[in-house]
Amino acid sequence: MHEMSISMNTVELIVEQAQKQGFNKVTAAWLEIGELSCIEADAVEFCFEMAARETIVEGAKLHIIKIPGQAWCFDCQKEVTLVKRGDSCPDCKSYQLNVMQGNELRVKEIEVG
Repeated sequence: MHEMSISMNTVELIVEQAQKQGFNKVTAAWLEIGELSCIEADAVEFCFEMAARETIVEGAKLHIIKIPGQAWCFDCQKEVTLVKRGDSCPDCKSYQLNVMQGNELRVKEIEVG
């Protein structure tokens, strides 16, 4: 389950940034997860709580923002929405796609107290 290591790394990053700014309690965090990233948001949410134990992030509310998959279809010559990694163009069924968004995993914001 790579979501546990993702959650642990996320908590470490949040702790580092909060302490760097002189804060010693994090009350909430916003995490962007792309629909094409192969990361299960529910599993990250579960693991985040465990990874945050005994840190300044313990008890913080995790808000997950899902970023839809977007790609440029070279055959249709337009931007299309992809539901999952490996999908073809929903319009012409081509696989000639350039993924533009949906692979993200990013800490968007933290709230400190």
